[in-house]
Amino acid sequence: MIKALGKDHPDVATWYNSLAVLLQTQGKYDRAEPLYRRAMEIDERVLGKDHPDVAIRYNNLAGLLQDQGKYDEAEPLFRRAIEIDEKVLGKDHPDVAIRYNNLALVLQAQRQYDQAERLYRRAIEIGEKVLGKNHPTVATRYHNLAALLNDQKKYDEAEALYRRAIQIDEKTLGKDHPSVARDYNGLAVLFKGQGKYDEAEPLFRQAIEIDEKALGKDHPDLANRYNNLAGLFQAQGKYDQAEPLFRRAMEILQTKLGSNHPNTVTVRENHDGLMKLKEQKSDNPAR
Repeated sequence: MIKALGKDHPDVATWYNSLAVLLQTQGKYDRAEPLYRRAMEIDERVLGKDHPDVAIRYNNLAGLLQDQGKYDEAEPLFRRAIEIDEKVLGKDHPDVAIRYNNLALVLQAQRQYDQAERLYRRAIEIGEKVLGKNHPTVATRYHNLAALLNDQKKYDEAEALYRRAIQIDEKTLGKDHPSVARDYNGLAVLFKGQGKYDEAEPLFRQAIEIDEKALGKDHPDLANRYNNLAGLFQAQGKYDQAEPLFRRAMEILQTKLGSNHPNTVTVRENHDGLMKLKEQKSDNPAR
């Protein structure tokens, strides 16, 4: 392709971007980043720095940095993508709402809750206006805002948003869709944080059942579900039930994403923390 079109052709930039997306999903961040940057460089030079395709390149590179926890580097790229799209497409365009949502996720991770909430609500407003209140994309934004509110212990509003997301996704996508599993998982995390373990457990199990069926038993999203259910058991002192779930989650992530992927590292740390608790319990048995 490069030989036929020339190394600075926009289609070559698209090819670089597509390959980078694939590498990113595999956790090969070091290989993906130069491809994203090369695609951006081509499009800026050929299409101009304010072209919507350039905004996509900024957004994608920012998402890669976000996946690695490099929030300080991701934030200005998301903001630049917003600046381009607002100027070219208008402030009520669906693509602008996507950028708002993505920037909000980064700000939430940095505990900049007020800014993140405004962006989530603006993304919801645009989505409801353009797509309708019962669209799965709007449900995703309800889910994200619910997670933000949960982080701030605003449980009642968060629960209502999670339930609204579930309602939309079950109706539009079907009860066995991975988005429904995501919603169940979010609501379960909310209940776990409130100590409502009996309400959380069946939701975690439903999320696992859906993802096993829809995605397969070796999917990274399923590893997240196992990790969360394991955390629930750990919180209740059910260490023997938690351990095999942490181990299974680690096995999936190490195979699919590699030992150094942030998700793998997180689950490994969770497992190691559990093992320390089990060791302490065995050293100090109940009398």
